[in-house]
Amino acid sequence: MKIGITCYPTYGGSGIVATELGLELAARGHEIHFITYANPIRLDPGTHRIHYHEVEVSNYPLFQYPPYCLALASRMAEVAEVYQLDLLHVHYAIPHSVSALLARDMLSAKRRVPFVTTLHGTDITLVGMDRSYYGITQYSIEKSDGVTSISEDLRRQTLDVFKIQNEIRVIHNFVNCDVYAPDIDRHGIEDYAPNGEKLVIHLSNFRPVKRVLDCIRVFADVRKDVNARLLMVGDGPDRGPAEHLAHQLGIKEHVDFLGKQNNVERLIRLAHVIHMPSEMESFGLAALEGMACGVPPVGTRVGGVPECITDQVDGFLEAVGDIRGQSERIKSLLTDESLHLRMSTAARKTATTRFCTTKIIQQYERYYEEVIARK
Repeated sequence: MKIGITCYPTYGGSGIVATELGLELAARGHEIHFITYANPIRLDPGTHRIHYHEVEVSNYPLFQYPPYCLALASRMAEVAEVYQLDLLHVHYAIPHSVSALLARDMLSAKRRVPFVTTLHGTDITLVGMDRSYYGITQYSIEKSDGVTSISEDLRRQTLDVFKIQNEIRVIHNFVNCDVYAPDIDRHGIEDYAPNGEKLVIHLSNFRPVKRVLDCIRVFADVRKDVNARLLMVGDGPDRGPAEHLAHQLGIKEHVDFLGKQNNVERLIRLAHVIHMPSEMESFGLAALEGMACGVPPVGTRVGGVPECITDQVDGFLEAVGDIRGQSERIKSLLTDESLHLRMSTAARKTATTRFCTTKIIQQYERYYEEVIARK
C-alpha cells in the first residue's frame, strides 16, 4: 500500500506513534509518505520506502495567523495525486482530520482517497472540548472513512462527549520489542550514576498535564531514603519551573535535565524505575517503552493507563498528586531486589505478549485494507 501520514512532528506521544508506525510499515514493504511542516523528531528520512513532504505556509501580510490547515490540505491532495496514495492516515484530530477531509474532497472528481483519523487523547479531552473547536472536531471525526483510538477509555470518552455515530476501532499503542529491550548489565550507567546510584527516569513533553513538578517532589522524598538520581528527558513549558523546584528542594545536583533525545531506548534501559505521574493520559506510551526495557513503571490511575499497566503485577498505579504514595512505590522498587526482578520480568512479558509491533502493526494493515475496500 501507499500511505500518507500526517502528525505533529514535535516531541509528543501522537507524533512518536505516527513516526514509529510509518517506520514499521515501511519495514513491512509499504510505501510511506510523511506530510507535515517539519521532519518528525524520530524519523530518519533516508530510510528505505520513507518519503518526507514539507508543508510550506505562506506568511502573507493579510493573514494574522498563517492558514496551516489549508496549506496542509493542498499538500495532502498534491502528494496523494502525484504518488497515487491509497490512503491518508492523520494523527491527532485537530486540524489534521479537517485537512484530510478537504484533501479527499478536492480529489473526489478524479479518484477516491479515503482517510483514517487516529485519536490520541488531548485532541479529544482538551482541544476538541474547547467550544471553539467542538463542532469541527465532531464533524471531521464523523466524516472520516475510518477512526481509531489508542485506548478503550479514549473511545468511550469520544463517544460520550461528541456523540459520534461513526465506528471507532481501538488499536493500542505499540513498541518495537527488539529496539526497546532490557540491558541487564546497564552498560553506560556510570555516565549518569557515577557513585552507584539507582536511576529513576521520566519522559514527556513537560506540559502541565504531565505533572513534571510531581516528579521533582516525589524524587525529593525518595532521596531521603535511597541513593538515587533522576533523569528528566524532554522539554516544554514546565522545564524551567521543574529546574527551579529541584533547586529549592536541594536536590538539583541529583537531577539531570537532558532535553529532547532521539534514542530514548538507550536511556530507558539504564533506569531502575520509570515515573509517569500524569493527570491525564490516554494510554501511556513512555510507560510501555519502559516496560519493554524491563523497567517497571510507577504511574497514575487515569485514562487508558490501566489498559497498559496492571497494578502490582507489572508496575504500580497511584492517585494523581499522591506524592507520598508514588514515592513509597518507587522506593520499594529501588530497595527490594526480588520485587524489582519480579515486576521487571512481568513488565517485559506484558510488552512482548500484548503490545509488540508484530501484534499491533498488522491490526493497522487489516484496518487500512478494510477502509480502502469500502465503497
